[in-house]
Amino acid sequence: MSKELTYWTSIFKKVIIVLFLIISAWVSIKLAFFYMPFLIAFLISLLIEPLIKKLMKKFKLTRRTSSIIVFTITFGIIIGILIWLIVTVISEASNLLSNFNYYYEQANNLVQNILSKFNEGKINLPENLMNLLKDNAFNLLEKFSEYLQHFLTKTLAGFTKIPVIAIYVGVSVLALYFFCTDKIYMLDELEHHLPEKWMKHLTQHIREIVKVLGGYLKAQFTLIFISFVICLIGLYVLHFIGLNVGFPLIMAILVGFVDALPILGTGTIMIPWGILSSLSGDIRLGIAIIVLWIIMSLVRQFLEPKIVSRKYRNSSNIYNYFNVYRF
Repeated sequence: MSKELTYWTSIFKKVIIVLFLIISAWVSIKLAFFYMPFLIAFLISLLIEPLIKKLMKKFKLTRRTSSIIVFTITFGIIIGILIWLIVTVISEASNLLSNFNYYYEQANNLVQNILSKFNEGKINLPENLMNLLKDNAFNLLEKFSEYLQHFLTKTLAGFTKIPVIAIYVGVSVLALYFFCTDKIYMLDELEHHLPEKWMKHLTQHIREIVKVLGGYLKAQFTLIFISFVICLIGLYVLHFIGLNVGFPLIMAILVGFVDALPILGTGTIMIPWGILSSLSGDIRLGIAIIVLWIIMSLVRQFLEPKIVSRKYRNSSNIYNYFNVYRF
């Protein structure tokens, strides 16, 4: 009886732990949206902290003076990039939505041409299998077009909420300023209001988390940002030389988003894009996209060991775990 009671007690504890983790994750997600400006400001402050310290050491400045200089430069860069991103995304998304039916017909014709080549070529598929491929291909295309149209509509609707965006940006800027200038004061106040034992353990755990998880996030963000910049520049170059790249920024953001996902990589988007462009008759664009993907892959393969091993040694194991099978 005691063994059975112990067994059910352990099961009950595990169920409670799982429920606690689920509730904690749900609450964390809800709070993350509310505290997003502060989280963004905190992450940016971590990125610019080395610049503040370097300026203090080189020019013998106080932390407040050095923080104000770095904050002003960072603020100007962020606002400039935000304005350019918002204007360009709105322009490209509006253009894509206004011509959505045309692009859908082009994609539909492309799928039909690809499927018809199975019948014309040496591959003779059974009629039932051919019908199944057609149905699935057109259903997939229709679902993808619906999701894309819905996403673009939501994106444009989000950008029209200028007061909400302004509030978020304003709170993030103020939080960034105080994180930069009053970091030492905040840490001192935290030490005075918490017991010494708690503070010691809390500091130790935070440092370990920052070393491992923070190192991984920094390495990942750096590589994703480099891939995004190379992709964006490459797509704009292809657009300016006359190739059919209509939405460079949206495509670069999509490539960067997929590159941020575990296992998946830039090739998940760019290889099918290059192949489909070649099959549709635009061989120049297809070759250019594949070449751009090769350049991005080579740059990533060259920089990845240096960034992970030199700057973020503590996170090399977790980094390799998430990136061992990247495409």
